Amino acid sequence: MLKELKEPGAWLITLAAAGVLMITMGARQTIGLFVGPINTSTGMGIATISFALAIAQLTWGAVQPLAGAAADRWGPFAVLVAGTVVMAFGTALTPLVSSGIGLTFTQGLLVAVGAGAGSFSVLIGAAALRMSPEARGTASGVINAGGSVGQLVFAPLAQKLIQWLGWMGAMYTLAVIWLAALPLAGKVAGGGKISKPVVELSPVSLRQTVKDALHDRDYLLLNLGFFTCGFHIAFLTTHLPTEIGLCGLPPTVASTSLALIGGANIFGSIWVGHLVGRYRSKMILALMYTSRAVLIGWYLMMPHTTAVFYVFAIGLGLTWLATVPPTACIVGKLFNVRFLGTLFGLTLFTHQIGGFLGAWLGGLALDAFNSYDPMWWADIALALLAAAINLPIREARVRRQLARA
Repeated sequence: MLKELKEPGAWLITLAAAGVLMITMGARQTIGLFVGPINTSTGMGIATISFALAIAQLTWGAVQPLAGAAADRWGPFAVLVAGTVVMAFGTALTPLVSSGIGLTFTQGLLVAVGAGAGSFSVLIGAAALRMSPEARGTASGVINAGGSVGQLVFAPLAQKLIQWLGWMGAMYTLAVIWLAALPLAGKVAGGGKISKPVVELSPVSLRQTVKDALHDRDYLLLNLGFFTCGFHIAFLTTHLPTEIGLCGLPPTVASTSLALIGGANIFGSIWVGHLVGRYRSKMILALMYTSRAVLIGWYLMMPHTTAVFYVFAIGLGLTWLATVPPTACIVGKLFNVRFLGTLFGLTLFTHQIGGFLGAWLGGLALDAFNSYDPMWWADIALALLAAAINLPIREARVRRQLARA
């Protein structure tokens, strides 16, 4: 399944990019574990904390096209280094704030900007430029799996650090850990310089490419579908620990559930990355979005026990971030990979508009209804809509696409 990564240096670039994403996604996907402790310590309120984390979702998305464009223009090395430093700095500042404005500045802006600069648009774009079409899907799947490894590793680690050191001590410790991404940046970037691409690059300018994309029906449909993915993931990342607490279960169930999501998505990401080289990505996306609606419906009908949450987490994990490889693949097919960092960054921004609403509306729903039920039903409806939206995308069959590459 991984035999496509046969070009010289392909594995080094892929694993280094996966390592960076492990750290940056670890910083983002475990923040839900801090919501309760921060609220208890500062009295900010769940809605205020949710709004700050919703701003983080939006900021992370807004940074994607900017970071992707900077990497496309000057190379990924400086972008990754700057992002890592800003993310660690924002994490270290978080224990020093005690208001919603302060939390919005540290987590909503600094950490989100830093994590966004070291995320999908830069990493997948850097790898795609140096690989053949046959290898890109597998590479993006492995890179994507790095984010899931981060969730698998850092969810239980963050929970233990909170128990041992308190939430403030845990934040300081994690800030130091995030700096481990620095030595990996050079490996992703080939020592800070753009190596010779293995594909013929598009002669069209970045400005014209973006203009064409924003008027392209298929690209817009893809973005609308990806909006739902952001809504779904941000809602769960921010509020699943609170949902588990409402069911009277201990915090360890929340951290274990997040870790199970990450563990399952390691397999899901790699497998889906493999499938995009064999089947049309729009069909893969439609199936994944449909499966989410079915899974949430199952969860709502079941008693909310520890075992149900663990099964739910594993089911979620199989498609959690596995939407990224087929989405990036479609963008690359539509517009070449020369400006994939920029164009996929714009797609991720749409994803994070959904993320903003998922994180923020979840807090409002809990305040208004003392329950997340309205959010679960909205998630089902959006997932089914996303599945339907992807089907009309005019994507060439895989064989025909590979024959032209």
